[in-house]
Amino acid sequence: MEFQNTNKPVLPRWAETVRQKYLAGEASVFILYGNVFDRTLLSGKSYGLVSFLADVLLVEKKQRIFELCLYRGLKVLHGGSPAEKDEIYRHLEGKGLAGIFESLERRMREYPSNALIIPYAGSLLPAAEPQFLSLDERSAFIALHRWSLDEELSAKDNLIILIAESLAELNPALPANPRVAAIEIPMPDRATRDLAIHHYAPGMSDDQAGHLADQTAGLRIVQLATIVASDAPQGLDEQQRATLIDELLKGTPNATERAAKLAAITSGMTPDEIRQLIDPARSLPEAENPYEEMIEIVRRRKRELIEKECSGLIEFIEPRHGLDAVGGNEHIKTELMEIARMIKSGDRSRAPMGLLAVGAMGAGKTFVIKAFLKEAGLSGIALKNFRSKWVGSTEANLERVLSTVKAMGPIALVIDEGDRSFGNQSEDSDGGTSSRVIARLKEFMSDPENRGQVLFILMTNRPDKLDTDIKRPGRLDRKIPFFYAETAAERAAIVSAILGRYGVTSAIEMSALEKICAPLDGYSNADLEALTLLALEFAEREKSVVDEKLFVLAIDDFLPPREVAMLRYMEMLAVFETSRRSLLPQRFRSLTPEQIQEKLTELRLHIKR
Repeated sequence: MEFQNTNKPVLPRWAETVRQKYLAGEASVFILYGNVFDRTLLSGKSYGLVSFLADVLLVEKKQRIFELCLYRGLKVLHGGSPAEKDEIYRHLEGKGLAGIFESLERRMREYPSNALIIPYAGSLLPAAEPQFLSLDERSAFIALHRWSLDEELSAKDNLIILIAESLAELNPALPANPRVAAIEIPMPDRATRDLAIHHYAPGMSDDQAGHLADQTAGLRIVQLATIVASDAPQGLDEQQRATLIDELLKGTPNATERAAKLAAITSGMTPDEIRQLIDPARSLPEAENPYEEMIEIVRRRKRELIEKECSGLIEFIEPRHGLDAVGGNEHIKTELMEIARMIKSGDRSRAPMGLLAVGAMGAGKTFVIKAFLKEAGLSGIALKNFRSKWVGSTEANLERVLSTVKAMGPIALVIDEGDRSFGNQSEDSDGGTSSRVIARLKEFMSDPENRGQVLFILMTNRPDKLDTDIKRPGRLDRKIPFFYAETAAERAAIVSAILGRYGVTSAIEMSALEKICAPLDGYSNADLEALTLLALEFAEREKSVVDEKLFVLAIDDFLPPREVAMLRYMEMLAVFETSRRSLLPQRFRSLTPEQIQEKLTELRLHIKR
């Protein structure tokens, strides 16, 4: 069988892989997974996946092409006379799924060169324990399994293509079958995004399209179309959007130029949404990047689209402060600044694969990591709860998140309270879901292709609950320990930084602030912030600035939470996990591994009493 001749356009890489594997006789049953609900662009036309398979890849090489899915049963897409189609439909009436597979098998044996496309294959061949499958679902699986191994069916040039968003949706015995080839359809790369932008917005300049292609990593072609299509199917066309935006910007510098650029990236938006998006007070940059305003709006729309696409599984992190807003923690800031320098300079080959931030609660892990993202110029997303009670859904959710993250690189994937999401869990309690999730995460974290593209950042105060292998170098290379401020000067620096973040002018000199903070040994960063806010509250009541008297009054009134044994245990865990002695406070640097282990054992026994 031959799919393509040299006079035809070049196929997408995944389609060419299908062609080569089929010609080599490697498989006659294929699973297409991943970006299966996107569009494929070829020769100036846009195709859905089933249409691309039936109308482009298979149409000239197969005598009959069938589609089978739950929502409309069996459909003949190509081939066969009208009388033959009527006969097929009459023959199958009332026979159910088993009858459809029986009829298809008979026709594939009698007539050569057939193709069967099964979209939403997970609905017919779901991932579930055999005892929970219906008789039809078992019959469908057995039929597909037999067909994949049947040499007679293969010899008659029959091809079956299953389509599923994730392999986790399918009966696991199918992708494990050596005669079944699973091929991932990737998210669009930059060249594909550039092609899509030109397709949906043919009037856009190459320079503008290139900037958009750079900023839309992680978006599907269908999502790009909702941003840049010149003429939306409904609503305002590009000229109407330009007129509306021009009116909104009237009286501002470069209004017409700005309106033209912004109209090009507001496709599909209602007038009210455009009014909320456009900022008349913002002027168009003249020199450094004339597309800055447009790019910022695209980023906002991209965040909305991806968060919606991932169904609340991820959330974009938008840090407001850099590391200069972090008080104290000088050794940690130095370490993170060096990592940020490598990333910003493009020296990603030496960038770590991942970071593990460990330390007691309230030590500033979350704030410092967010500040690091801003400093490094990295987009960051937080992984939310992707676990589901439905069989296979947790794994499918994770795959969706990881494929999105990889397509968006360079990016940081941030997981707070990592011990809750990825801690050791009994395989008996969840059917092995946790072990499969952790195994997939390990594979993703150690993938060399992700170095410099996906920085995995995990934060926890209980690293002892994490799977041990997830913490090894090559996955989480840098382990950064966070401790409460050791000295009065460090505590004063933290309080001063907090006042600065809130835009508060203080009447307290730094030397005086150090004296005030001297008795606050053991206060966490969170305690110091709560204390500072209390002093601000007192100042507002008295309509005055924060001074020494009010700060001392706040100290006398404030009662910090105290779980001394647990805090000491978490502190020692941070010492145990760190990858470098130079990141430790002086009092811990001389401890040997044996002494650290001994102290941990003693504290562990104490907190269990």
